[in-house]
Amino acid sequence: MRATLFTSFPPLLFSILVISSCGSTTEDLTVALAERMQLESGRLTATGYADIGVQSGNPSQQRILAIRASKIDAYRSLSEQIYGLYIDATTTVGDLVVQNDVIQSRVEGVIYGAEIESIKPVSDSAYEVTLSLPQAIANDIKRLYLQSIE
Repeated sequence: MRATLFTSFPPLLFSILVISSCGSTTEDLTVALAERMQLESGRLTATGYADIGVQSGNPSQQRILAIRASKIDAYRSLSEQIYGLYIDATTTVGDLVVQNDVIQSRVEGVIYGAEIESIKPVSDSAYEVTLSLPQAIANDIKRLYLQSIE
């Protein structure tokens, strides 16, 4: 059974953060992604979620838009697994008390060839979409990305 994003993504993020804090190289990134794909039997998987009620339109349109939003969320999760996640944090302290704490994250990349594994309602108010990316395509994307940062 495939692991969900919430059980499998944190170790990858930790690996990427550890690698990047150690002065990452393209070889380190390649090894991290290869280990991740071995855990998933040669496929990267990601799950996205969206709330039906916050979508605009009539009930049918809301369901269609929620499916679309959860699919986009799953694509974002795949991008995070391949490209990593850029995190920017700012904390303001005054009189030895945290006054403001802002954490922003960003991912940017191109994903192609992802396959829809499942689309299902997880309750009356949310949808879940699971995507997977074959190993060959993930390797191509990774190779193109690593060439661009050299």
